[in-house]
Amino acid sequence: MRPPGKERFVRFKTLGKRYTPEAIQTRILYPQSYYPYVENPPTIQHGRLHSGKKPHRKLTGLRALYYRYLYELGALPRKPRRSSYAVRQEHWEEAYRQNTGLLLFGDVGTGKSFFAGCIANALLDRDVPVLMTNFPIILNRLTGIFSEDRADFIASFDEYDLLIIDDLGVERSTEYAMEQMFFVIDSRYRSRRPMIITTNLKLAELKNPPDLAHARIYDRILERCAPILFAGKNFREENAGATKQAAKDIVNRKHE
Repeated sequence: MRPPGKERFVRFKTLGKRYTPEAIQTRILYPQSYYPYVENPPTIQHGRLHSGKKPHRKLTGLRALYYRYLYELGALPRKPRRSSYAVRQEHWEEAYRQNTGLLLFGDVGTGKSFFAGCIANALLDRDVPVLMTNFPIILNRLTGIFSEDRADFIASFDEYDLLIIDDLGVERSTEYAMEQMFFVIDSRYRSRRPMIITTNLKLAELKNPPDLAHARIYDRILERCAPILFAGKNFREENAGATKQAAKDIVNRKHE
């Protein structure tokens, strides 16, 4: 990803052990429990999506890219008995051309941000401009910018081929914040470039917003982003337990 106002890209693996490829892979593969890291994941194969007796349906755009990553990480069976998955190598160009985005929603700690980071890193490796940020950061930056320059700052997000907004809904719902959020989403909407949104909000909350200010934002997101539910156990709770046990073991060794 490339932070706003910076020239150099930052890879997620430089942010710590929690963002290494192994950590991301493990969290997506095993949301309920951890297993040994598989060094050589299955090779991608071409295929189509079949569902029982229904005619097969071809996946396109970022939806196909989503299944491709699950297959690469071993989360999908190589030779399923009842269904197979469309996992072509190239889907980004189609998603970009059709302005197809993703809305990753689910409970805290189910891997939404990690998965969005996987897509961001894969596109950055192909020199595709990607920005991953959140509204608290955007709002903080806006407070330090003169009003006449705010429009240019918001328009700068449209220079990225893919914009990832992480943790939608954690920002304060002040009148100013909602107005700026609308400007960002609406500008992206009008640019006809895809975006990925992650949120802990439920889909019902997005479809039934509490007021007009939220409705203007959520309506544009739902039109451009296909919703995908992330379910499973909170991996951060498991990490906290592992950290606590590791600290306990260290203390016990010192007293031995």
